[in-house]
Amino acid sequence: MDNTLWLTVAAVLALAAAGTAAVLLVRVFRARKLLLDAGIPLRSKALYWAAVVYTISPVDLVPDPVYLDDIGVLLVALRALHAAAARSGALPKAPTETPDLLGKRGG
Repeated sequence: MDNTLWLTVAAVLALAAAGTAAVLLVRVFRARKLLLDAGIPLRSKALYWAAVVYTISPVDLVPDPVYLDDIGVLLVALRALHAAAARSGALPKAPTETPDLLGKRGG
């Protein structure tokens, strides 16, 4: 295989990882509101902060050029926080009604 192909693949993978990290960063900042909610258990909040500390700490399971471990830890913490918020009722519930073909609300 040509070196140009390997460089292209590496660039695409780096852009995909950067995009995933950017999406997770936005979700981390949006999760701050959930941390102030009293109904969410302290364990879920602590898991979130532990994930943030792990992400910015110099100690990693995988060396820093590969951010898969950081992304995975943050993703698990965010999912746990959102699941705890949903159980406590802190997240708004999605409507259960679905529109029919004519645009009328069905239930």
